[in-house]
Amino acid sequence: MARQQGWFALILALAIAAGSLLFSWNTPETPLGQRLGLDLRGGSQLTLQVLPAGRVKVVQKEQLDAVKEVLDRRINGLGVAESTLQTVGDNQLVLQLPGEQDPTRAATVLGTTALLEFRAQKPGTEQRMQELLGLKRQASALLARLSTPSTDNGQRSESEQADRAKLEGDLIRVNTDIISLYEPAQLTGKDLVTAGRQQQQNGSSWEVTLSFNKQGGDSFAQLTQSIAGSGRLLGIVLDGRSISEASVGPEFKAAGISGGSASITGNFSAEEARDLEVQLRGGSLPLPVKILEVRSVGPSLGAENIRTSLLAALSGLLLVAVFMVVVYRLPGAVAVVALSLYALFNLAVYSLIPVTLTLPGIAGFILSVGMAVDANVLIFERVKEELRSGNSLIRSIDTGFSLAFSSILDGHVTGLISCLALFTLGTGLVKGFAVTLAIGLLLSLFTALTCTRTLLRLLMTYPALRRPTYFLPASQLPTGVA
Repeated sequence: MARQQGWFALILALAIAAGSLLFSWNTPETPLGQRLGLDLRGGSQLTLQVLPAGRVKVVQKEQLDAVKEVLDRRINGLGVAESTLQTVGDNQLVLQLPGEQDPTRAATVLGTTALLEFRAQKPGTEQRMQELLGLKRQASALLARLSTPSTDNGQRSESEQADRAKLEGDLIRVNTDIISLYEPAQLTGKDLVTAGRQQQQNGSSWEVTLSFNKQGGDSFAQLTQSIAGSGRLLGIVLDGRSISEASVGPEFKAAGISGGSASITGNFSAEEARDLEVQLRGGSLPLPVKILEVRSVGPSLGAENIRTSLLAALSGLLLVAVFMVVVYRLPGAVAVVALSLYALFNLAVYSLIPVTLTLPGIAGFILSVGMAVDANVLIFERVKEELRSGNSLIRSIDTGFSLAFSSILDGHVTGLISCLALFTLGTGLVKGFAVTLAIGLLLSLFTALTCTRTLLRLLMTYPALRRPTYFLPASQLPTGVA
């Protein structure tokens, strides 16, 4: 009796702890502490292809993993929670960004190579450089003016679209001419330690701050010393595009700009500065990346998926509960309580690991509920057989659990082997299904063999409940047993 009370106290404590955990972590983004995947929360999905370049003729697994590592760092910089990046095939990656409703911006940040270069202006090109910079400022101002649609319906007219295309082409040509006036790069982003951003003193624009390692700091000092006070500019080039041109004053002619830090100013907005910071902190992509597909899942579709999934799950649980009570009577009611505890423990474990819940993950959870019910069915059928043989009620319960144990264990082990195969060989959502199913199988062993048994034995301490007819119809009991 004391042992049963100890198990009951443990189960009760676990249930209280799990319930407290779920409700304390309950937020609109994480209902009951559950991290929702793209199909439940909405967001963006990008399919990317890694392309060979230079000496790399065929993308190998090592190059694919290197690209994935850089993209992982950039995703963290975007601040997107619960993102998943999965390898598909030999040269593709599928990225899911739950909650990110601007896939175009994400694609721009993630797909850019982010090769940062610092270049000194060639001597004797000062006049030509000033002419080109003037054209660049003029074209950029006109392009900014066209960024806001002028028509009533919010759509640009054909003439505006043509003007915008012409200005974009002019900017590309001017940028190409500006790049040609620079010497080869003397410092690149490989010596960059970190990048940040801060608002400029004028309050209207932002700048990106850079910090170099010792070698990069020395190179930056030498580079700025070589052009200090000469009127030549220091070009900051990102992916072949000049994003900022800085002059270095004569006061730095003696030792250059030392200290290993610098800043990029270019009238950046807060969002532009953040995107540039993310690209630079993530590092350069070792191989170029092509965006094959950009797909958005709206929050409304995610909410509809949640409602449909909850309806299916609750309907299934209700039907199982009715079946268990009708067929197995008192043990069936105990099994319903045990299944409720099982669901509570499952959700708590999902929050702790944590598991990103998707539609296949919910399917795995519902399937594991079926496995948990199956374990109870095996036990109760064994108990029925013992009662039909004329054994006492308590002995029938103990024997039923003992005899069913091996069958339950074998069924769960084979299920776990299937989960291991799915997780090892599958990708993306298939892995989510395997994880939730495996967690469910392990917890169903605990609830079936511990929770159900403890609750049933506890009820048997009450004489009014120790009736065989609460387990089996009187017509199936041996003569003289009631």
